[in-house]
Amino acid sequence: MFDPRPHRLRRFSRSVEHRSVDYISTESPTGETPSQPSRTAPDLVADLRFIRDTMERSAAFTAVSGWGEVLLGTTALAAAWLAAVQISPFAWLRVWLAEGLLAAAIGLLACSWKANRRGLPLFSGPARKVALGLAPPLVAGAFLTFLLFRSGLQSALPATWLLLYGAGIMTGGSFSVPIVPVMGLCFMLLGGLAALGPVAWGNWFLAAGFGGLHILFGLLIARRHGG
Repeated sequence: MFDPRPHRLRRFSRSVEHRSVDYISTESPTGETPSQPSRTAPDLVADLRFIRDTMERSAAFTAVSGWGEVLLGTTALAAAWLAAVQISPFAWLRVWLAEGLLAAAIGLLACSWKANRRGLPLFSGPARKVALGLAPPLVAGAFLTFLLFRSGLQSALPATWLLLYGAGIMTGGSFSVPIVPVMGLCFMLLGGLAALGPVAWGNWFLAAGFGGLHILFGLLIARRHGG
């Protein structure tokens, strides 16, 4: 009777040979067997780009300069004093518009200085989100300034500026360090008081907001977040 065992042995040895050939064919030119399949350079670059984009989207914008806020508040106090001695509404408005342009320059330079000093990306994903959150209220404030002053409602400007600036700081600051939205909330509360308070106090509400709040929160940011 025919014994099938030699056939099974031959079939087993043949399968072993095939496996050994496949195993040898996966060896590297140096004779080393890779532990896992190699990946191409484009795959690695795509993975690194995905990791970088994910980290940028999830990180907070930490280049807010506390000392820049302090300097901005100091110039605002000087502007409030200078605006208080003006004899015409237009001269008063010119002082605060000049202060607004100076404040924007100080803010950009201070953030650039802190970002360069700490090696942070200034135009990262969180920075763009902060800018997109801050820009719409500021643009709206610029048009409302023209409209209210042309209509003879310059007494409404302090409350309008404080409320819109606070709203922009709250929305844009949600992508920054946690203390920034708190500062925006304080600006909005002060703007509400300016809307309900006496008209003659408008200039001093601006001094308390753009001067006092910037100095207070600037010192807190400098202390807690490194400058």
